[in-house]
Amino acid sequence: MTDLFTQPFFSLNTLVSKFSPVTLSASNISCSRSGRQLFSAVDITLTSGQCLHITGANGIGKTSLMRTLCGLMPNESGHIQWNGVLVQQVRDDFHQNLCYLGHQNALQESATVLENLRFAATLKGLAIDDSSIQLALNRFGLHGSANRLVRHLSQGQKRRVVLSQLELIQTPLWVLDEPFVSLDDAGQNSLTDLIAEHLNHGGMVILTSHQAMSMGDVVPLVLDLQS
Repeated sequence: MTDLFTQPFFSLNTLVSKFSPVTLSASNISCSRSGRQLFSAVDITLTSGQCLHITGANGIGKTSLMRTLCGLMPNESGHIQWNGVLVQQVRDDFHQNLCYLGHQNALQESATVLENLRFAATLKGLAIDDSSIQLALNRFGLHGSANRLVRHLSQGQKRRVVLSQLELIQTPLWVLDEPFVSLDDAGQNSLTDLIAEHLNHGGMVILTSHQAMSMGDVVPLVLDLQS
């Protein structure tokens, strides 16, 4: 069984919630690949204002676990619940409240930054004006980049475009696979601040990272996957 070592996060009286209280729980989750067990008997309970940092060696199954929690891969055992109800029974509501960003940027290279972010918002049923998109880009240091073609951006800039979605698409649950990759110090600080704000507003975050997590007052829960 994989242990989840919990630590207190924000006390309830420090939360300034803009989301309704939410809970994500997983019980006895297992995954194997090509006949090899990646992880088994994983239990998770995450509530508003909490961050879960999934750690472990490369190939241990961190991405597979995150994709399973998002419903992008079937769970081989156990069950996953959103607000106490099986995800399969509230799939549309769950996905509407979820923003999953994988380690691949998944941007349309031949489109502009603005067009990519408009498309991401449309997938969530949102109509976001250009000024809001520009503010999100400014937060990640992408001033004047809205009309640039994605293929002309550096890897770090592309990563910042992807992460700008978090500012625009305000879902309570963020699931982020290696979000700090390709970011310089300024980009990492911008993302850290954004995650802290999201948690302080009653959101939840699940992420993987090979680097130590330092978010000021934010104390993540840690799930260490072991072979």
